Amino acid sequence: MTVTDPDTALPSVADVRAAAGRIRGLVHRTPVLRCAAIDRFAGAEVHLKAEHLQRAGAFKARGAANAVQSLDAATAARGVAAHSSGNHAAALALAAAGRGIPCRIVMPADAPRVKVAATRGYGAEVVFCEPTLAARESTLADLLARTGAVEIHPYDDVRVIAGAGTAACELLDDVDGLDAIVVPVGGGGLLSGTAVAASAPGTAVAVWAAEPAGADDALRSYAAGHLIPQRDPRTIADGLLTSLAPRTFRALSELAAGVIPVAEDGIVGAMGLLWERAKQVVEPSGAVPDAALGDGRFAGQRVGVVLSGGNVDLAVALDLLR
Repeated sequence: MTVTDPDTALPSVADVRAAAGRIRGLVHRTPVLRCAAIDRFAGAEVHLKAEHLQRAGAFKARGAANAVQSLDAATAARGVAAHSSGNHAAALALAAAGRGIPCRIVMPADAPRVKVAATRGYGAEVVFCEPTLAARESTLADLLARTGAVEIHPYDDVRVIAGAGTAACELLDDVDGLDAIVVPVGGGGLLSGTAVAASAPGTAVAVWAAEPAGADDALRSYAAGHLIPQRDPRTIADGLLTSLAPRTFRALSELAAGVIPVAEDGIVGAMGLLWERAKQVVEPSGAVPDAALGDGRFAGQRVGVVLSGGNVDLAVALDLLR
Protein backbone atom coordinates (compact mmCIF):
# COMPACT_ATOMS: atom_id res chain seq x y z
CA MET A 1 0.00 0.00 0.00
CA THR A 2 1.20 3.51 -0.76
CA VAL A 3 0.13 6.98 0.17
CA THR A 4 -1.49 7.32 -3.26
CA ASP A 5 -3.54 4.14 -2.81
CA PRO A 6 -7.21 5.27 -2.82
CA ASP A 7 -8.02 2.58 -0.25
CA THR A 8 -5.69 4.25 2.26
CA ALA A 9 -6.18 7.93 1.42
CA LEU A 10 -6.81 10.13 4.45
CA PRO A 11 -8.34 13.58 4.63
CA SER A 12 -6.06 16.55 5.19
CA VAL A 13 -6.22 19.00 8.07
CA ALA A 14 -7.83 21.41 5.58
CA ASP A 15 -10.50 18.79 4.83
CA VAL A 16 -11.30 18.50 8.53
CA ARG A 17 -11.57 22.27 8.87
CA ALA A 18 -13.79 22.40 5.76
CA ALA A 19 -16.00 19.72 7.28
CA ALA A 20 -16.37 21.84 10.41
CA GLY A 21 -17.75 24.66 8.29
CA ARG A 22 -19.99 22.33 6.30
CA ILE A 23 -21.70 20.82 9.34
CA ARG A 24 -21.90 23.96 11.46
CA GLY A 25 -25.48 24.28 12.64
CA LEU A 26 -26.22 20.63 11.86
CA VAL A 27 -24.38 19.23 14.88
CA HIS A 28 -23.69 20.49 18.38
CA ARG A 29 -20.44 22.05 19.48
CA THR A 30 -20.24 19.80 22.52
CA PRO A 31 -18.84 21.03 25.84
CA VAL A 32 -15.55 20.03 27.46
CA LEU A 33 -16.19 18.80 30.99
CA ARG A 34 -14.00 18.43 34.07
CA CYS A 35 -14.36 16.04 37.01
CA ALA A 36 -12.07 16.02 40.05
CA ALA A 37 -12.73 12.32 40.69
CA ILE A 38 -11.56 11.42 37.19
CA ASP A 39 -8.48 13.61 37.61
CA ARG A 40 -7.63 11.63 40.76
CA PHE A 41 -8.28 8.34 38.99
CA ALA A 42 -5.88 9.27 36.19
CA GLY A 43 -3.40 11.29 38.21
CA ALA A 44 -3.76 13.82 35.43
CA GLU A 45 -5.70 16.90 34.35
CA VAL A 46 -8.46 15.35 32.25
CA HIS A 47 -10.65 17.23 29.79
CA LEU A 48 -13.72 15.27 28.68
CA LYS A 49 -15.05 16.06 25.20
CA ALA A 50 -18.72 15.29 25.67
CA GLU A 51 -19.69 13.67 22.37
CA HIS A 52 -22.27 11.58 24.22
CA LEU A 53 -24.24 14.85 24.27
CA GLN A 54 -24.00 15.14 20.48
CA ARG A 55 -27.05 14.91 18.24
CA ALA A 56 -28.11 11.26 17.87
CA GLY A 57 -26.08 10.61 21.01
CA ALA A 58 -22.63 10.08 19.49
CA PHE A 59 -19.76 11.64 17.54
CA LYS A 60 -21.03 9.72 14.50
CA ALA A 61 -23.40 12.60 13.76
CA ARG A 62 -20.39 14.60 12.57
CA GLY A 63 -19.15 12.19 9.92
CA ALA A 64 -22.62 11.32 8.70
CA ALA A 65 -23.57 14.98 8.34
CA ASN A 66 -20.38 15.80 6.45
CA ALA A 67 -20.81 12.85 4.08
CA VAL A 68 -24.49 13.55 3.36
CA GLN A 69 -23.94 17.28 2.89
CA SER A 70 -21.05 16.53 0.50
CA LEU A 71 -23.33 14.69 -1.97
CA ASP A 72 -24.48 16.50 -5.10
CA ALA A 73 -28.23 16.85 -5.54
CA ALA A 74 -28.66 14.03 -8.08
CA THR A 75 -26.68 11.56 -5.98
CA ALA A 76 -28.41 12.55 -2.76
CA ALA A 77 -31.82 11.97 -4.35
CA ARG A 78 -31.00 8.25 -4.62
CA GLY A 79 -30.86 8.05 -0.85
CA VAL A 80 -28.15 6.69 1.44
CA ALA A 81 -27.54 3.34 3.08
CA ALA A 82 -25.11 1.62 5.42
CA HIS A 83 -24.68 -1.34 7.70
CA SER A 84 -24.25 -0.47 11.36
CA SER A 85 -24.82 -1.94 14.79
CA GLY A 86 -26.03 1.35 16.13
CA ASN A 87 -24.55 4.83 16.39
CA HIS A 88 -23.71 5.33 12.72
CA ALA A 89 -27.16 4.03 11.86
CA ALA A 90 -28.93 6.70 13.91
CA ALA A 91 -26.48 9.39 12.79
CA LEU A 92 -26.96 8.63 9.10
CA ALA A 93 -30.73 8.50 9.54
CA LEU A 94 -30.63 11.92 11.19
CA ALA A 95 -28.38 13.40 8.50
CA ALA A 96 -30.60 12.02 5.73
CA ALA A 97 -33.74 13.35 7.39
CA GLY A 98 -32.13 16.78 7.61
CA ARG A 99 -31.58 16.76 3.86
CA GLY A 100 -34.95 15.16 3.09
CA ILE A 101 -33.59 12.02 1.42
CA PRO A 102 -34.29 8.31 2.03
CA CYS A 103 -32.11 6.29 4.39
CA ARG A 104 -31.89 2.51 4.70
CA ILE A 105 -29.84 0.74 7.37
CA VAL A 106 -28.82 -2.91 7.67
CA MET A 107 -28.57 -3.86 11.34
CA PRO A 108 -27.68 -7.19 12.98
CA ALA A 109 -30.55 -8.92 14.71
CA ASP A 110 -28.84 -8.49 18.08
CA ALA A 111 -28.27 -4.72 17.75
CA PRO A 112 -29.09 -2.82 20.96
CA ARG A 113 -32.79 -2.03 21.07
CA VAL A 114 -32.20 1.60 22.02
CA LYS A 115 -30.14 2.10 18.85
CA VAL A 116 -32.69 0.37 16.62
CA ALA A 117 -35.44 2.56 18.07
CA ALA A 118 -33.39 5.72 17.52
CA THR A 119 -32.64 4.79 13.90
CA ARG A 120 -36.28 4.19 13.15
CA GLY A 121 -37.23 7.30 15.06
CA TYR A 122 -35.21 9.43 12.65
CA GLY A 123 -37.17 7.93 9.75
CA ALA A 124 -34.83 5.26 8.40
CA GLU A 125 -35.90 1.88 7.06
CA VAL A 126 -34.17 -0.86 9.09
CA VAL A 127 -33.35 -4.21 7.47
CA PHE A 128 -32.20 -6.91 9.88
CA CYS A 129 -29.63 -9.62 9.15
CA GLU A 130 -27.65 -12.29 10.94
CA PRO A 131 -25.08 -10.88 13.39
CA THR A 132 -22.00 -11.50 11.26
CA LEU A 133 -19.93 -9.14 9.12
CA ALA A 134 -20.48 -11.32 6.07
CA ALA A 135 -24.25 -11.16 6.51
CA ARG A 136 -24.17 -7.40 7.02
CA GLU A 137 -22.11 -6.84 3.87
CA SER A 138 -24.15 -9.20 1.66
CA THR A 139 -27.47 -7.77 2.86
CA LEU A 140 -26.25 -4.25 2.21
CA ALA A 141 -24.99 -5.21 -1.25
CA ASP A 142 -28.45 -6.55 -2.12
CA LEU A 143 -30.07 -3.40 -0.75
CA LEU A 144 -27.80 -1.11 -2.76
CA ALA A 145 -28.45 -3.06 -5.95
CA ARG A 146 -32.20 -3.00 -5.38
CA THR A 147 -32.59 0.67 -4.44
CA GLY A 148 -29.67 2.47 -6.09
CA ALA A 149 -28.84 4.09 -2.76
CA VAL A 150 -25.35 5.45 -2.03
CA GLU A 151 -23.33 3.68 0.66
CA ILE A 152 -21.98 5.84 3.46
CA HIS A 153 -19.52 3.57 5.27
CA PRO A 154 -19.38 3.98 9.06
CA TYR A 155 -15.63 4.68 9.07
CA ASP A 156 -13.90 3.71 5.81
CA ASP A 157 -14.83 6.97 4.08
CA VAL A 158 -12.71 10.11 3.81
CA ARG A 159 -15.76 12.35 4.32
CA VAL A 160 -16.81 10.47 7.45
CA ILE A 161 -13.27 10.60 8.86
CA ALA A 162 -13.03 14.34 8.19
CA GLY A 163 -16.32 14.91 9.97
CA ALA A 164 -15.22 12.82 12.94
CA GLY A 165 -12.06 14.88 13.19
CA THR A 166 -14.04 18.05 13.89
CA ALA A 167 -14.54 16.93 17.51
CA ALA A 168 -10.78 17.02 18.05
CA CYS A 169 -10.56 20.41 16.32
CA GLU A 170 -13.03 21.80 18.83
CA LEU A 171 -11.20 20.18 21.74
CA LEU A 172 -7.87 21.61 20.61
CA ASP A 173 -9.43 25.03 20.09
CA ASP A 174 -11.02 24.98 23.56
CA VAL A 175 -8.14 23.55 25.63
CA ASP A 176 -4.59 24.84 25.30
CA GLY A 177 -1.53 22.75 26.03
CA LEU A 178 -2.90 19.22 25.80
CA ASP A 179 -0.23 16.54 25.95
CA ALA A 180 -2.43 13.72 24.67
CA ILE A 181 -5.87 12.83 23.37
CA VAL A 182 -7.33 9.37 24.02
CA VAL A 183 -10.14 8.02 21.85
CA PRO A 184 -11.83 4.63 21.54
CA VAL A 185 -11.05 2.55 18.46
CA GLY A 186 -13.29 0.08 16.68
CA GLY A 187 -13.34 0.65 12.93
CA GLY A 188 -11.01 3.60 13.45
CA GLY A 189 -12.91 6.54 11.97
CA LEU A 190 -12.75 8.66 15.13
CA LEU A 191 -9.12 7.72 15.73
CA SER A 192 -8.22 8.64 12.14
CA GLY A 193 -10.01 11.98 12.19
CA THR A 194 -8.54 12.85 15.58
CA ALA A 195 -5.02 11.92 14.48
CA VAL A 196 -5.35 14.02 11.31
CA ALA A 197 -6.65 17.02 13.28
CA ALA A 198 -3.80 16.67 15.79
CA SER A 199 -1.24 16.59 12.97
CA ALA A 200 -1.83 20.26 12.15
CA PRO A 201 1.34 22.37 12.06
CA GLY A 202 2.17 23.70 15.51
CA THR A 203 0.15 21.00 17.27
CA ALA A 204 2.19 18.62 19.41
CA VAL A 205 -0.41 16.26 20.84
CA ALA A 206 -0.01 12.48 21.08
CA VAL A 207 -3.12 10.60 19.98
CA TRP A 208 -3.74 7.26 21.70
CA ALA A 209 -6.27 4.59 20.78
CA ALA A 210 -8.05 2.68 23.55
CA GLU A 211 -9.82 -0.61 22.91
CA PRO A 212 -11.27 -3.56 24.83
CA ALA A 213 -8.75 -6.31 25.49
CA GLY A 214 -11.39 -8.74 24.24
CA ALA A 215 -11.51 -7.00 20.84
CA ASP A 216 -7.88 -6.09 20.36
CA ASP A 217 -7.34 -6.15 16.61
CA ALA A 218 -5.95 -2.60 16.68
CA LEU A 219 -3.35 -3.52 19.30
CA ARG A 220 -2.30 -6.65 17.41
CA SER A 221 -2.24 -4.82 14.08
CA TYR A 222 -0.19 -1.95 15.50
CA ALA A 223 2.33 -4.35 17.04
CA ALA A 224 2.60 -6.50 13.90
CA GLY A 225 2.87 -3.61 11.48
CA HIS A 226 0.11 -4.95 9.25
CA LEU A 227 -3.65 -5.23 9.38
CA ILE A 228 -5.00 -8.16 11.41
CA PRO A 229 -8.79 -8.62 11.15
CA GLN A 230 -10.98 -8.86 14.21
CA ARG A 231 -11.68 -12.44 15.29
CA ASP A 232 -14.50 -13.43 17.65
CA PRO A 233 -14.58 -10.18 19.67
CA ARG A 234 -15.94 -10.49 23.20
CA THR A 235 -16.72 -7.24 24.97
CA ILE A 236 -19.57 -5.22 26.43
CA ALA A 237 -18.41 -2.30 24.28
CA ASP A 238 -20.74 -3.13 21.38
CA GLY A 239 -19.66 -0.10 19.35
CA LEU A 240 -16.06 -1.37 19.13
CA LEU A 241 -16.59 -4.80 17.58
CA THR A 242 -15.60 -3.89 14.02
CA SER A 243 -12.21 -4.34 12.37
CA LEU A 244 -9.95 -1.59 11.12
CA ALA A 245 -9.90 -0.89 7.39
CA PRO A 246 -6.66 -0.38 5.43
CA ARG A 247 -7.36 3.36 5.50
CA THR A 248 -7.82 3.57 9.26
CA PHE A 249 -4.91 1.20 9.91
CA ARG A 250 -2.72 3.62 8.01
CA ALA A 251 -3.82 6.43 10.32
CA LEU A 252 -3.15 4.26 13.36
CA SER A 253 0.29 3.12 12.21
CA GLU A 254 1.50 6.49 10.90
CA LEU A 255 -0.15 9.06 13.16
CA ALA A 256 -1.01 7.45 16.52
CA ALA A 257 1.21 7.06 19.57
CA GLY A 258 -0.06 3.57 20.42
CA VAL A 259 -2.96 1.40 21.54
CA ILE A 260 -4.07 0.84 25.13
CA PRO A 261 -6.02 -2.37 25.88
CA VAL A 262 -8.66 -2.19 28.61
CA ALA A 263 -10.16 -5.10 30.58
CA GLU A 264 -13.91 -5.53 30.85
CA ASP A 265 -14.00 -4.72 34.56
CA GLY A 266 -12.07 -1.55 33.78
CA ILE A 267 -14.71 -0.51 31.24
CA VAL A 268 -17.52 -1.09 33.73
CA GLY A 269 -15.60 0.75 36.45
CA ALA A 270 -14.98 3.75 34.19
CA MET A 271 -18.63 3.81 33.14
CA GLY A 272 -19.65 3.77 36.80
CA LEU A 273 -17.22 6.60 37.59
CA LEU A 274 -18.62 8.70 34.76
CA TRP A 275 -22.20 8.02 35.79
CA GLU A 276 -21.77 8.45 39.53
CA ARG A 277 -19.12 11.17 39.85
CA ALA A 278 -19.22 13.10 36.59
CA LYS A 279 -23.01 12.64 36.30
CA GLN A 280 -22.63 11.71 32.62
CA VAL A 281 -24.51 8.77 31.09
CA VAL A 282 -21.90 7.28 28.76
CA GLU A 283 -22.21 3.93 26.98
CA PRO A 284 -19.55 1.22 27.48
CA SER A 285 -17.73 2.05 24.23
CA GLY A 286 -17.57 5.70 25.24
CA ALA A 287 -16.11 4.80 28.64
CA VAL A 288 -13.20 2.82 27.16
CA PRO A 289 -10.81 5.79 26.76
CA ASP A 290 -11.56 6.92 30.31
CA ALA A 291 -10.74 3.41 31.53
CA ALA A 292 -7.42 3.64 29.67
CA LEU A 293 -6.32 6.43 32.02
CA GLY A 294 -6.18 4.04 34.96
CA ASP A 295 -2.69 2.58 34.39
CA GLY A 296 -0.93 5.82 35.29
CA ARG A 297 0.79 6.41 31.95
CA PHE A 298 -0.64 9.93 31.72
CA ALA A 299 0.27 10.98 35.26
CA GLY A 300 0.94 14.71 35.50
CA GLN A 301 -0.23 15.40 31.94
CA ARG A 302 -3.08 17.41 30.43
CA VAL A 303 -5.20 14.83 28.63
CA GLY A 304 -8.23 15.11 26.38
CA VAL A 305 -10.65 12.19 26.33
CA VAL A 306 -13.41 11.84 23.74
CA LEU A 307 -16.52 10.33 25.32
CA SER A 308 -17.75 8.99 22.02
CA GLY A 309 -21.37 8.06 22.74
CA GLY A 310 -24.18 7.82 25.24
CA ASN A 311 -26.73 5.54 23.62
CA VAL A 312 -27.28 3.17 26.51
CA ASP A 313 -29.75 0.34 26.94
CA LEU A 314 -30.48 1.26 30.54
CA ALA A 315 -31.58 -2.21 31.62
CA VAL A 316 -28.34 -3.76 30.34
CA ALA A 317 -26.19 -0.96 31.72
CA LEU A 318 -27.74 -1.16 35.18
CA ASP A 319 -27.13 -4.91 35.26
CA LEU A 320 -23.47 -4.28 34.40
CA LEU A 321 -23.08 -1.64 37.09
CA ARG A 322 -24.64 -3.92 39.68
